[in-house]
Amino acid sequence: MDETDDRLIAALRHDARASLSDLAARLGLARTTVRARLARLQERGDIVGFTVVTRADVARDPVRGLMMIGIEGRGAERIKRQLVNMAELRSVHSTNGRWDLIVEIGADTLVAFDAVLDRIRKLDGVVSSETSLLLSTRKAG
Repeated sequence: MDETDDRLIAALRHDARASLSDLAARLGLARTTVRARLARLQERGDIVGFTVVTRADVARDPVRGLMMIGIEGRGAERIKRQLVNMAELRSVHSTNGRWDLIVEIGADTLVAFDAVLDRIRKLDGVVSSETSLLLSTRKAG
């Protein structure tokens, strides 16, 4: 899978009922390209099905955490664009203070969570980070 496949999957996670035309427009690709990539992802088993996701399902990632990110120079906008396309990120926030960005991550396992952290740390321009696992939530918006 490449970055375009990741973006396609992120778009499908947002709206699995989106038409090929809508997905193509959102991703800046030809409709035939989206159809071919989607078929390939299904044939390879990267996408095994489509389902309904309720608000309660989204709120129940088994492993959740916040990652504070320090960015070198003026790369924040470029890095934000890369982060927004990562399917495991629930939110991306710019902030003031010591950290430049704070992201909320949701994953199925600690291994998957760690892989997301690794991908973020390898982004060009990310110079520091600190991560905290979320243990419980008393109030969610």
